[in-house]
Amino acid sequence: MSEIILVLGASGQIGNELTQKLRVLYGNNNVIASDIREGNKNMMVSGPFEIIDATDKETILKIINKYKVTQVYLLAAMLSATAEQQPQKAWDLNINSLLAVLDLAKDKHIKQVYWPSSIAVFGPKTPKKNTPQHTVMQPSTVYGISKVAGEFWCNYYHEKFGVDVRSLRYPGIISWKSKPGGGTTDYAVDIYFNALEKGSYQCFLSENTRLPMMYMDDAVNATIQLMQIDAKKVKNRTGYNLAAMNFTPEEIALEIKKHFPDFSISYQPDFRQAIADSWPESIDDSEAREDWNWQHKFDLSSMTSDILKNLSSLK
Repeated sequence: MSEIILVLGASGQIGNELTQKLRVLYGNNNVIASDIREGNKNMMVSGPFEIIDATDKETILKIINKYKVTQVYLLAAMLSATAEQQPQKAWDLNINSLLAVLDLAKDKHIKQVYWPSSIAVFGPKTPKKNTPQHTVMQPSTVYGISKVAGEFWCNYYHEKFGVDVRSLRYPGIISWKSKPGGGTTDYAVDIYFNALEKGSYQCFLSENTRLPMMYMDDAVNATIQLMQIDAKKVKNRTGYNLAAMNFTPEEIALEIKKHFPDFSISYQPDFRQAIADSWPESIDDSEAREDWNWQHKFDLSSMTSDILKNLSSLK
């Protein structure tokens, strides 16, 4: 039996590309995209789309019954920088949407749940380099607090009710297909657009701020790989550390200069600097690599070449 998948938050940065990849793998009509707003044209015409508030459990259940959904990918969330401006709204969205979906899985309306966590679960007291899977988690942001709570809710529903919920702690995700969506790592998306459009970029983080990053292609592939493996191999039900590369704004600028020698960057750190300073510089994801053979494909050089090639083709 083929999976019938509902993606909540399909219009977001990750949701958009993940939905398209899922439709390629499972068939357009077997992947129902949904969000509180309409998606881009390709998403709207390539398969089913439903307007859903991700915290509205009853509406989600109606859609599950309508399409006979077997898996839910819950990607709806308010990200780090935006959440700091609207703490209560962020908490309500990030936690209530998760509890709604976990309850539906507990009651056997669906058989599998994917929910993304983040490196935001870590905090100032977490080891900065090669941050281990199991370590101090004392986040200093609303987003991070909601992700830590969400991880423990996932584990609770798995342990107490047998819910097959799976999660990854995403690093910063970089894509050329969509503009930034309110995250602290979004400079690494915006910088490529500015390099082509303006030849310069003013960064909201300082030049030596090192953060873990990942190209969208790797993030999408890791997500689907985790959901497809046998449940017995999923030994972690909070959230797997996930890593690919790490770099600073200065390093990404130097890589862009290899393609555009006249590119220039300046630095004007804002409130997001404090958020970035509370996060790890690099991640140890050995458990993901051991448990389900996770392997990334892109480093800073290959990612930069691919992004600039694709963006240039759109001009």
